Amino acid sequence: MLAFAIFAVTLVFVIWQPKGLGIGWSALAGAGVALATGVITPGDVPVVWGIVWDATFTFVALIVISLLLDEAGFFHWAALHIGRWSGGRGRLLFPLVILLGAAMTAFFANDGAILLLTPIVLAILVRLDFKPAASMAFIVACGFVADSTSLPLVISNLVNIVSANLFSISFSRYAAVMVPVNLVSLAATLAVLWLYYRRDLPLSYSVADLEAPRTAIRDGLVFKAAFPVLAVMLAAYFITAPLGVHVSVVTGAGAALLLALAGRWYSGGRGRVIPIAKVLIGAPWQIVLFSLGMYLVVYGLKNAGLTDTLAQGLAWLGGHGPAVAAIGTGFAAAILSSVMNNMPSVLIGALAIQQAPDLPPLTRELMVYANVIGCDLGPKFTPIGSLATLLWLHVLAAKGQRITWGAYMKVGLVITPPVLLAALAALAIWLPFLGPQ
Repeated sequence: MLAFAIFAVTLVFVIWQPKGLGIGWSALAGAGVALATGVITPGDVPVVWGIVWDATFTFVALIVISLLLDEAGFFHWAALHIGRWSGGRGRLLFPLVILLGAAMTAFFANDGAILLLTPIVLAILVRLDFKPAASMAFIVACGFVADSTSLPLVISNLVNIVSANLFSISFSRYAAVMVPVNLVSLAATLAVLWLYYRRDLPLSYSVADLEAPRTAIRDGLVFKAAFPVLAVMLAAYFITAPLGVHVSVVTGAGAALLLALAGRWYSGGRGRVIPIAKVLIGAPWQIVLFSLGMYLVVYGLKNAGLTDTLAQGLAWLGGHGPAVAAIGTGFAAAILSSVMNNMPSVLIGALAIQQAPDLPPLTRELMVYANVIGCDLGPKFTPIGSLATLLWLHVLAAKGQRITWGAYMKVGLVITPPVLLAALAALAIWLPFLGPQ
C-alpha cells in the first residue's frame, strides 16, 4: 500500500505539473520518498538506470532533430505539399494528414510528431477557414495517429525502446514483427477516424489560400540535409544493431550532425539561421529525470509484489492459447496505461512477462509485443494515458483550442478499441507465421 500510495501521489504531481516543478523533479521526488521509506533500495537505482538510459537519450536526440527540422521549415513544407496534393478536396486532405502524421511518428517518435504536426495543421486550418467541427476532426486525427502508428520501429515510441532493450530485441527483428502490424493499425486508424468524422469533413477548400511550399523553408542547408541524414540513420540502426550499438548512439550522432550544420560550426557560425540555443533549451531534458524517477517508483511496485500478481494472470492467459494471450495482454496493458500512464505501465507489464511461469517461447514473445501495442495505443482511452497526450492538450490550449477531458474520453473510448483489437489480431496472426526469434 505504501508503494502504491507513493506511485499515486507521484503520478498526480506529474500530471498536475505545478508551476516550477516539472515532470522530472516530481518523479525524482517520488523516487526519493520511495528510497527513504525502503520501498526501493540503493541497489535498485543502477538496475533501473540500465533499463531507461538508452530510451531516454534516444528520445532527447530525436526531439532535438525534430526541433531543428521544424526550425528549418521541413514539416511546414511537407504539410503545404499535402494541402496542394489534395487538390482542394477536404475528404482527401484528411487521410493525407493522417499519413503525414504516421510518417512523422515512425521517425521522430509519437511525442515529436504530436507536438510538431499539431501547430502546423492548426495554422493551415485557420488559413483555410474550416468550420469548428471540421477543424476538430483534423486536430483529433493528429493526436490519435501519433500514438496509434507509433509501433513500427524501436525509435517510434519510448515504450518500444524500453521493451526492446529489456528483452534484447534487435532493431531488425522488432521492425520485421511490428511494421506489418503498424500497417494494419494505420489502416484501422484511417477507417475508424473516417467513419467517425466523415460528416464533418469539408467537401472543398481553396488551394490558392495556401502559400507555396518553398516559402516555408527557412534554412536551406538543414532542409537539404534532412532526407540524406534520416536515410543514413535508418540504415545505421539496422547495420549497427548486430554489433551491439545502442540506438541512442546512432540517434545522437544524427542530432550532432544536424546541430553542426544548423550552427555552421565549420564556418565559425557565419550564416547561421536556426537559433541553436533555443533548440537545445527546448529539448526535453526533464525526461531524463522523469525516466529515472518514475521507473524507480514503479520498481517499488515490483518490490511490493504487483508484478508477481500480474505474472500469475498472464500465465493464466497463456494457458488459453497464443491468440488469447496476445489480445488479453494487449488490452490489459491498454487499461493499465489509461489509468496509470503508459511509461510506468510498460515496465510493469514487461517485468510481469519476465516473471510469468511456464510460458511457451512463442506465447511469451507475443505477450512482449502485445504489451508494447497496449501501451502505445491504450493511452488514447484517457487524457492521462501518455505524456504526449497531455502535451498535446497543452499545445491546443495555448492555441485557443480547448478539449475537456470528458469530450476527449467520449472520442477516445469509441475509436481506440477497434484499432487496438485490429493491431493485436494482426500480431497474433503475423508473429507465428514469421517464426520465433
